[in-house]
Amino acid sequence: MPKAGTVALVGRPNAGKSTLMNRLLAEKLAIVSDKPQTTRQRIVGILTTEQGQIVFFDTPGIHKPLHRLNRKMLEEAMGALQEADVIVMLRDAAEKFGRGEAYLLELVSRFPQPKLVALNKIDLVAKHKLLPEIARYAASGRFAAIVPLSAATGDGTDRLFDELWKQLPEGELLYDAELLTLHPERFLVAERIREKVLEATHHELPFTTAVLLEGWEDAGPDRALVLTAALLVERDSHKGILIGKGGATIKAIGSAARRDLEEFLERKVHLDLHVRHEPGWRENPRLLAELEGAAVAAAELAMSKGPAAD
Repeated sequence: MPKAGTVALVGRPNAGKSTLMNRLLAEKLAIVSDKPQTTRQRIVGILTTEQGQIVFFDTPGIHKPLHRLNRKMLEEAMGALQEADVIVMLRDAAEKFGRGEAYLLELVSRFPQPKLVALNKIDLVAKHKLLPEIARYAASGRFAAIVPLSAATGDGTDRLFDELWKQLPEGELLYDAELLTLHPERFLVAERIREKVLEATHHELPFTTAVLLEGWEDAGPDRALVLTAALLVERDSHKGILIGKGGATIKAIGSAARRDLEEFLERKVHLDLHVRHEPGWRENPRLLAELEGAAVAAAELAMSKGPAAD
């Protein structure tokens, strides 16, 4: 029998969950940045091999929620923990073990599923400094394996795969073998635009901006796909920062996003961006539902259909 099951990647903000999932899938699915809280919804990535199928859940970082948006992010992570067949707890080995890491260890320990620890970013840590971390998690007795790795370089990921296949249950494929994800193109497009916003902004802006795809005009494969997107900001003063002097910043965001989208969609793209002031959007249920609906509803619908058809 092949093996098939779900794997939740959980950890503190900036632990490298999205980078690891992209590495394991050998595809760029989840957006990445050096900003905490980049991932806002559960991102589903599907890997099918001769051994079976792994459905990865890339989750928002575990953090103290301060807004409705953050509470929803935490709910996404908790839902993945409850539903997964196997849990992989990512730990940024380059960061000092603190209260946040202690809380995450205690939280993950509450769940009965098989659990692994992935000590990430070993390319940034001297080997002798890893030994106390390995000993810490081994002493807890709560993990089936502790795997030092680097999501950035791929070092150690082969061993992680070996450990995952050991823990996954036997069963038929959950989804069609050709699927990479359950999310619609429109959600993935908005996410890639947001990635370019994150790259171009600093300080508070990454936390208070969102991308809402407003237009999708497809006149056929021989014509450019025309996309219109709003960059939402909470404060009116942030509009000028995103637009930049003479429109330089938003032009740079648009150019970078267009190049990325043309590679992703494999066709010409015309991208029109504008900045929209939406005070308190992180507390606005209507806007949050609009931003999250495409990702969550589509994924939940596909997952509710059960095993893939023969």
